This record gives sequence, C-alpha cells and structure tokens, in this order.
Amino acid sequence: MPTVQVTDLKDGDFLLDVREDDEWRAGHAAGALHIPMSGFVARYGELTEAAPQDGRVNVICRSGARSAQVTVYLAQQGIDAVNVEGGMGAWAAAGRPVVDDEGKPGQVV
Repeated sequence: MPTVQVTDLKDGDFLLDVREDDEWRAGHAAGALHIPMSGFVARYGELTEAAPQDGRVNVICRSGARSAQVTVYLAQQGIDAVNVEGGMGAWAAAGRPVVDDEGKPGQVV
C-alpha cells in the first residue's frame, strides 16, 4: 500500500481525514475534508466531488490503521490514494497545526 510521510506533504495537498466526529472536533488539519470511515461508502460522492481530478488523495486518521483501509478501498476504485504514515499523531509531532472547529488550537485524541 502506498504511504507518504507527514514531512513530505506540502501546504495545499489534498487531505482526507477519516476519523470519527469526536476526534475531528477535538483537532484536525485545517483544510482537510472530513468523512468518517464509519460512513465512508455512503458518503463516497463527497470525496469524488472535492478531490482534485488528477491529484492524489492523502488519507489520514489518528495512527494510520483506518486510513490504510480507506486507502486500499480508494485504490480499488481507481483513485490515486496514499496513507499518511503515523496519522494525526505524526502530524502533530511534526509541528503541523492542529485546529478545532472554530480554528483555535486543537488536540489529537
């Protein structure tokens, strides 16, 4: 399965967060698209509408396990998707900003 390191992501890269609502509310990457894994198949159209047509979808969760499953699913659908290794834990550890729903500093739970 293709993976990418947090440190290899650039500002503006498309990021899909598949964590659950409570995790998202506590803190997420600004600009990420949020579609929880638990409802992903039903909301798949939201991704296809928002994702760049010829770009890569970087999939993230808390640690990398759920995002790995979604990455495999997306690849099976013909989408260029990669798993963000280490998830939001690695994101925060790398010093990337984590914000809550109001844009204030958030936390990874």
